[in-house]
Amino acid sequence: MPSSDLFSTPVPTPMVSRDLNEAEFAELNELLAATPPPLMPLDVVMLDGFLCGVLVQPVLLTPPQWLPHVFDLEATPLPDSCDSAWRERTRELVVRRYTALNQALVEDGWFEPVILEAENEQEEEVDDAVARDAAREQVGSAAATTTTAPASSAPSGSSAITHAIAPWVAGFQHALLRFPTLIEQADDDVKVALTHVSRHLPAETDEEREWMAVLDRDLPLATLDDAIDALVNAVADLADLTRAARFHVDTVKRDTPKVGRNDACPCGSGKKFKHCHGAA
Repeated sequence: MPSSDLFSTPVPTPMVSRDLNEAEFAELNELLAATPPPLMPLDVVMLDGFLCGVLVQPVLLTPPQWLPHVFDLEATPLPDSCDSAWRERTRELVVRRYTALNQALVEDGWFEPVILEAENEQEEEVDDAVARDAAREQVGSAAATTTTAPASSAPSGSSAITHAIAPWVAGFQHALLRFPTLIEQADDDVKVALTHVSRHLPAETDEEREWMAVLDRDLPLATLDDAIDALVNAVADLADLTRAARFHVDTVKRDTPKVGRNDACPCGSGKKFKHCHGAA
């Protein structure tokens, strides 16, 4: 089957979805890592953030639209030589997580994000650097940070919180950059909610730095659990704020009144519409 079918064929998204268990998350991470080079796929943590960034858009995005960005940052198609079993299993797990996240946001206004913690201080230092490198690689300058960055440009929060949250937020930012409708919204509530998510990435403008300073002062994050709660609340707020636009359906307005079957045909024949043009 040609690789293009992976994205052109509609992917069923059932109303009720069984979320991935721990073993399936690990399996999915390995499957994504097996994406053939030079394609650059998301890992399972960034995927989780990316899927949330897709779900809170003010436009309804279907799997064929966003799946290519999971397997490659630039949405390069998978080669035809890809193993079909690998392709289908990866797609199945990704879509299941997407559907479960959507269900959780709609029904509970809450979800459990995939966040990894370091087990010790040495691992934390390594993972912190990895998180920065991954964020820089995944979303470019919007998530770039270095060990020599000035303090005013550093993400808010402690190093432990930053290294745990930044990869997830990098995935979320990846969705915003690939589908910019959300960040183009003029709604102040949307901007505030986005700031609560992006506070874990380095500020790039004076306005962003001011927002970060306000958040650090008024809503400090003392623990990773605090940071996760704030992150989930912000995503849930975005889902609520954009839901009406996401599911808005334009109604068709008639330029002329509807002609009843027993009305005179507007063609001027003198016959009833049902016996004239209405019979066609």
